[in-house]
Amino acid sequence: MSGTTDSPSAAAAPSMLTIALRPKWIAALLLALAIAGGFAALGQWQLARSIESAVVSEAESEVTAALESIAEPSAPMTTEAVGQLVEFEATFVPGDSVVLVDRLIESDRGVWVVAHAILSGVATGDGASIAVALGWAADVDAAAAAVAQFESSTPSSPTPITGRYLPSESPQQSDFEAGTHTALSIAELINVWENAPDGVYSGYVVLTDAPAGLETIPTPPPDREVSLNLLNLFYAAEWVIFAGFAVFLWWRLVRDEWERERTQANVD
Repeated sequence: MSGTTDSPSAAAAPSMLTIALRPKWIAALLLALAIAGGFAALGQWQLARSIESAVVSEAESEVTAALESIAEPSAPMTTEAVGQLVEFEATFVPGDSVVLVDRLIESDRGVWVVAHAILSGVATGDGASIAVALGWAADVDAAAAAVAQFESSTPSSPTPITGRYLPSESPQQSDFEAGTHTALSIAELINVWENAPDGVYSGYVVLTDAPAGLETIPTPPPDREVSLNLLNLFYAAEWVIFAGFAVFLWWRLVRDEWERERTQANVD
């Protein structure tokens, strides 16, 4: 008799699908889907931000800008200015050119020629100086010949200059007494230049086109790393997890209701 009594009660217990199709749980499902949709939209927004910030904006650095619009004399170099193509007018100082030896040029070694140029104007301040890397040669003799040719043909009036603006290098062990230099350090150049400038740019410019006797120094566009890229990806993943949890919570509540009613039916 006990078995025949329990069987109808167990059969009377509703299925989980039946409970899920009840109006209140359908409404709860719609609410959960709406919440999940909101979380998914936030995740998509974070992902879009991550992708946008991860794209290196080479277009901006490759559009030539006026030097005074991105940098100032005697001021620290900003991140946005690094690798920017710039243009300005300046007068080269004869006798202040410096030869840098043992420079790595792609897969070869060579010699750089760095000149001293002086800008003038309201924006830059009268007498502001900047180091200009003219180009590279295979050896010191070729570089010296190029320097002589450059200084003899360069006018004493301001000339247009176009190149890529790069940060100063750290001073290195150099044999100053022998006149040997290896690093393009602005601090070292100030001590080498005959007339110490009143104001000097913290970076240097690599000419887009080297003068006669020198090869153009290769300067690829900057690769700007964005520190928030991984953080945005993490936030996007979080929102996706929250969206899935909203639907899981609805399923868990429906299952709890089903187990409660099944237990109650078995007890009855």
